[in-house]
Amino acid sequence: MAGIPLSDDYPVRRVPAVTYALISANVVVYLLSPLSLLAVWYGADQLPRECAIEHYLLRWAAIPVELLGGGQVEASGSCPDPGHTKVAWLSALTSMFLHGGAAHLISNMVYLFVFGPVVEDRLGRLRYLGLYAVSGLVATYAFALTQSSAEVPLVGASGAISGVLGAYLLVQHRSRVVTLVFVVVPVRLPGWALVGTYFILQYFLYVSMSAYPGVESGVAYAAHVYGFVAGVLGALLMHRIRWRSGPRRLDVH
Repeated sequence: MAGIPLSDDYPVRRVPAVTYALISANVVVYLLSPLSLLAVWYGADQLPRECAIEHYLLRWAAIPVELLGGGQVEASGSCPDPGHTKVAWLSALTSMFLHGGAAHLISNMVYLFVFGPVVEDRLGRLRYLGLYAVSGLVATYAFALTQSSAEVPLVGASGAISGVLGAYLLVQHRSRVVTLVFVVVPVRLPGWALVGTYFILQYFLYVSMSAYPGVESGVAYAAHVYGFVAGVLGALLMHRIRWRSGPRRLDVH
């Protein structure tokens, strides 16, 4: 999508504590990881730093072959085996807080900062947190199923944030979002158009990459697509439950 969202005009009724906590956790985890240049305690020499990154990802990132019961992936020959025992399903959660670089982190957090507070306000904090986590898990396992033999680590909050965008499309699509189009021109766009364009683009890229299985893009488009769908279905289910519970409970968050 040729645009960077800056703000949404929906007036949230309280501080989006869950969204801010998720953003803070993602930032702190990245700054403390060997992927951050600020983490000087991992050393400045190239090989120790590369081994630290490899061990870190092998331990905390989601690896498709591990998630599907293919056994634990070992470290490369140039890096000694750290000897840890990995819990595969837990890595599907921890991988949501890992990012491959500062640009990856910032792009994800911008979307979460703009759309997260709206969805949190509409769904309530606990429902929102549950939707975020479930969307991320669905995205991770769906990607693993599409790449069942892959040993490349999957990192990033994109799947969970795609779920937030999917929920936004359902619960607050009438909002208008100030967006930098082509990273230069600020424009107020309908929320549904911005989020819908995101999904269409991700789906197109996912299908296009699927047609060329030998080509690797480095981006898990499948995770974005399935995370988005999980967010739409999750928000639909939550709204249906709240509607069936009667109007008295609609204002309780």
